[in-house]
Amino acid sequence: MKEKLKGKFIVLDGPDGCGKTTQTLMVYDWLKDRGVDVATFRDPGGTAVGEKIREILLNPEHVVMDVRTELLLYMASRAQLWWEKIKPALSSGKCVVLDRWISSTCAYQGFAGDFGVANVIKIAEASLERVWPDLTVVLDIDVETAAKRMSRRLDRMEQKGAEYHKKVREGFGRLSKFDDNIIVIDATKDIEQVHQTVVETVRQIR
Repeated sequence: MKEKLKGKFIVLDGPDGCGKTTQTLMVYDWLKDRGVDVATFRDPGGTAVGEKIREILLNPEHVVMDVRTELLLYMASRAQLWWEKIKPALSSGKCVVLDRWISSTCAYQGFAGDFGVANVIKIAEASLERVWPDLTVVLDIDVETAAKRMSRRLDRMEQKGAEYHKKVREGFGRLSKFDDNIIVIDATKDIEQVHQTVVETVRQIR
Protein backbone atom coordinates (compact mmCIF):
# COMPACT_ATOMS: atom_id res chain seq x y z
CA MET A 1 0.00 0.00 0.00
CA LYS A 2 2.84 2.38 0.82
CA GLU A 3 4.27 2.32 -2.70
CA LYS A 4 0.94 1.93 -4.47
CA LEU A 5 -0.48 5.09 -2.89
CA LYS A 6 2.60 7.24 -3.19
CA GLY A 7 1.57 10.55 -4.79
CA LYS A 8 -2.07 9.48 -5.16
CA PHE A 9 -4.96 11.92 -4.82
CA ILE A 10 -8.12 10.45 -3.23
CA VAL A 11 -11.40 12.27 -2.60
CA LEU A 12 -14.43 11.24 -0.54
CA ASP A 13 -17.56 13.11 -1.53
CA GLY A 14 -21.33 13.00 -1.44
CA PRO A 15 -24.41 14.84 -0.22
CA ASP A 16 -24.49 16.66 3.12
CA GLY A 17 -24.98 14.13 5.93
CA CYS A 18 -23.44 11.20 4.05
CA GLY A 19 -20.55 10.89 6.53
CA LYS A 20 -17.70 11.92 4.23
CA THR A 21 -15.79 13.89 6.87
CA THR A 22 -15.91 10.95 9.29
CA GLN A 23 -14.91 8.49 6.58
CA THR A 24 -12.10 10.74 5.34
CA LEU A 25 -10.56 10.82 8.82
CA MET A 26 -10.99 7.05 9.17
CA VAL A 27 -9.24 6.43 5.85
CA TYR A 28 -6.50 8.87 6.86
CA ASP A 29 -5.90 6.91 10.09
CA TRP A 30 -6.12 3.57 8.27
CA LEU A 31 -3.47 4.63 5.74
CA LYS A 32 -1.22 6.11 8.40
CA ASP A 33 -1.38 2.85 10.39
CA ARG A 34 -0.08 1.06 7.28
CA GLY A 35 2.91 3.32 6.87
CA VAL A 36 1.48 5.47 4.06
CA ASP A 37 2.75 9.06 4.08
CA VAL A 38 -0.65 10.77 3.99
CA ALA A 39 -2.01 14.30 4.24
CA THR A 40 -5.54 15.67 4.45
CA PHE A 41 -7.02 19.16 4.06
CA ARG A 42 -10.52 20.61 4.00
CA ASP A 43 -12.30 22.02 0.98
CA PRO A 44 -13.38 24.78 0.98
CA GLY A 45 -10.71 26.10 3.30
CA GLY A 46 -7.38 24.57 4.24
CA THR A 47 -5.43 27.81 3.74
CA ALA A 48 -5.65 31.31 5.23
CA VAL A 49 -7.28 32.58 2.03
CA GLY A 50 -9.54 29.55 1.73
CA GLU A 51 -10.81 29.80 5.30
CA LYS A 52 -11.98 33.38 4.70
CA ILE A 53 -13.78 32.23 1.54
CA ARG A 54 -15.32 29.35 3.50
CA GLU A 55 -16.76 31.79 6.05
CA ILE A 56 -18.48 33.72 3.25
CA LEU A 57 -19.78 30.61 1.48
CA LEU A 58 -21.30 28.88 4.50
CA ASN A 59 -22.64 31.87 6.42
CA PRO A 60 -26.47 31.53 6.57
CA GLU A 61 -26.77 35.32 6.34
CA HIS A 62 -25.73 35.22 2.67
CA VAL A 63 -29.00 33.77 1.40
CA VAL A 64 -29.06 35.89 -1.77
CA MET A 65 -25.77 34.52 -3.11
CA ASP A 66 -26.05 33.61 -6.80
CA VAL A 67 -25.01 30.15 -7.99
CA ARG A 68 -22.24 31.70 -10.14
CA THR A 69 -20.83 33.48 -7.12
CA GLU A 70 -20.92 30.22 -5.17
CA LEU A 71 -19.15 28.38 -7.93
CA LEU A 72 -16.39 30.96 -8.36
CA LEU A 73 -15.78 31.24 -4.62
CA TYR A 74 -15.50 27.47 -4.26
CA MET A 75 -13.12 27.37 -7.22
CA ALA A 76 -11.02 30.23 -5.82
CA SER A 77 -10.62 28.44 -2.49
CA ARG A 78 -9.78 25.23 -4.30
CA ALA A 79 -7.19 26.87 -6.57
CA GLN A 80 -5.40 28.28 -3.52
CA LEU A 81 -5.56 24.91 -1.73
CA TRP A 82 -4.10 23.14 -4.75
CA TRP A 83 -1.23 25.57 -5.19
CA GLU A 84 -0.41 26.00 -1.50
CA LYS A 85 -1.02 22.54 -0.02
CA ILE A 86 -2.12 19.72 -2.33
CA LYS A 87 0.42 20.05 -5.15
CA PRO A 88 3.44 20.23 -2.80
CA ALA A 89 2.15 17.23 -0.84
CA LEU A 90 1.65 15.11 -3.98
CA SER A 91 4.99 16.22 -5.41
CA SER A 92 6.74 15.03 -2.24
CA GLY A 93 5.15 11.59 -2.63
CA LYS A 94 2.39 11.93 -0.07
CA CYS A 95 -1.05 10.42 -0.58
CA VAL A 96 -3.61 13.20 -0.24
CA VAL A 97 -7.07 12.30 1.08
CA LEU A 98 -9.63 15.06 0.75
CA ASP A 99 -13.20 15.66 1.88
CA ARG A 100 -14.81 17.19 -1.28
CA TRP A 101 -13.33 18.42 -4.55
CA ILE A 102 -14.59 19.27 -8.06
CA SER A 103 -17.23 16.51 -7.78
CA SER A 104 -19.06 18.61 -5.17
CA THR A 105 -19.21 21.68 -7.39
CA CYS A 106 -20.48 19.55 -10.28
CA ALA A 107 -23.30 18.11 -8.12
CA TYR A 108 -24.25 21.24 -6.17
CA GLN A 109 -23.76 24.22 -8.47
CA GLY A 110 -23.59 22.32 -11.77
CA PHE A 111 -26.54 19.98 -11.40
CA ALA A 112 -28.70 21.14 -8.47
CA GLY A 113 -27.94 24.80 -9.20
CA ASP A 114 -28.67 24.37 -12.93
CA PHE A 115 -25.37 25.96 -13.99
CA GLY A 116 -24.47 22.83 -15.95
CA VAL A 117 -21.88 20.20 -15.07
CA ALA A 118 -20.02 20.72 -18.36
CA ASN A 119 -19.79 24.44 -17.58
CA VAL A 120 -18.39 23.70 -14.12
CA ILE A 121 -15.74 21.43 -15.63
CA LYS A 122 -14.73 24.14 -18.12
CA ILE A 123 -14.19 26.62 -15.29
CA ALA A 124 -12.32 23.99 -13.29
CA GLU A 125 -10.03 23.27 -16.24
CA ALA A 126 -9.25 26.98 -16.52
CA SER A 127 -8.73 27.38 -12.75
CA LEU A 128 -7.00 24.19 -11.62
CA GLU A 129 -3.84 22.46 -12.71
CA ARG A 130 -5.62 19.17 -12.05
CA VAL A 131 -9.38 18.64 -12.16
CA TRP A 132 -9.96 14.97 -11.33
CA PRO A 133 -8.31 12.92 -8.53
CA ASP A 134 -6.95 9.39 -8.97
CA LEU A 135 -10.06 8.17 -7.13
CA THR A 136 -13.33 9.79 -6.09
CA VAL A 137 -15.51 7.76 -3.72
CA VAL A 138 -19.08 9.10 -3.64
CA LEU A 139 -20.98 8.15 -0.49
CA ASP A 140 -24.59 7.79 -1.58
CA ILE A 141 -27.41 8.42 0.88
CA ASP A 142 -31.08 9.42 0.65
CA VAL A 143 -32.11 12.89 1.81
CA GLU A 144 -34.26 11.66 4.70
CA THR A 145 -31.47 9.56 6.26
CA ALA A 146 -28.95 12.34 5.73
CA ALA A 147 -31.19 14.89 7.46
CA LYS A 148 -31.51 12.65 10.54
CA ARG A 149 -27.72 12.52 10.84
CA MET A 150 -27.31 16.31 10.92
CA SER A 151 -28.33 17.38 14.42
CA ARG A 152 -26.08 20.46 14.52
CA ARG A 153 -26.92 23.95 13.24
CA LEU A 154 -27.05 23.83 9.45
CA ASP A 155 -24.82 26.05 7.29
CA ARG A 156 -26.06 28.06 4.28
CA MET A 157 -25.67 25.19 1.79
CA GLU A 158 -27.27 22.63 4.11
CA GLN A 159 -30.32 24.89 4.60
CA LYS A 160 -31.31 24.83 0.92
CA GLY A 161 -34.15 22.34 1.37
CA ALA A 162 -35.06 18.76 0.52
CA GLU A 163 -35.77 19.27 -3.19
CA TYR A 164 -32.40 20.93 -3.76
CA HIS A 165 -30.59 18.14 -1.91
CA LYS A 166 -32.47 15.47 -3.86
CA LYS A 167 -31.06 17.07 -7.01
CA VAL A 168 -27.60 17.12 -5.41
CA ARG A 169 -27.84 13.38 -4.81
CA GLU A 170 -28.98 12.80 -8.38
CA GLY A 171 -26.08 14.92 -9.61
CA PHE A 172 -23.56 12.83 -7.71
CA GLY A 173 -25.09 9.70 -9.19
CA ARG A 174 -24.49 10.96 -12.71
CA LEU A 175 -20.85 11.98 -12.27
CA SER A 176 -19.31 8.66 -13.30
CA LYS A 177 -19.91 9.54 -16.96
CA PHE A 178 -17.50 12.47 -16.59
CA ASP A 179 -14.60 10.53 -15.07
CA ASP A 180 -13.76 6.81 -14.99
CA ASN A 181 -12.34 6.98 -11.46
CA ILE A 182 -15.60 7.86 -9.70
CA ILE A 183 -17.05 5.04 -7.59
CA VAL A 184 -20.45 5.31 -5.88
CA ILE A 185 -21.01 3.30 -2.70
CA ASP A 186 -23.93 2.84 -0.29
CA ALA A 187 -23.45 5.08 2.77
CA THR A 188 -26.67 4.13 4.58
CA LYS A 189 -24.98 1.30 6.46
CA ASP A 190 -23.24 1.76 9.82
CA ILE A 191 -19.96 3.66 10.01
CA GLU A 192 -17.70 0.60 10.18
CA GLN A 193 -19.40 -1.16 7.25
CA VAL A 194 -19.06 1.95 5.10
CA HIS A 195 -15.41 2.26 6.16
CA GLN A 196 -14.68 -1.29 5.06
CA THR A 197 -16.26 -0.63 1.65
CA VAL A 198 -14.23 2.58 1.29
CA VAL A 199 -11.03 0.75 2.25
CA GLU A 200 -11.67 -2.00 -0.32
CA THR A 201 -12.26 0.66 -2.96
CA VAL A 202 -9.01 2.41 -2.05
CA ARG A 203 -7.13 -0.91 -2.24
CA GLN A 204 -8.19 -1.23 -5.89
CA ILE A 205 -6.91 2.21 -6.93
CA ARG A 206 -5.13 2.21 -10.27
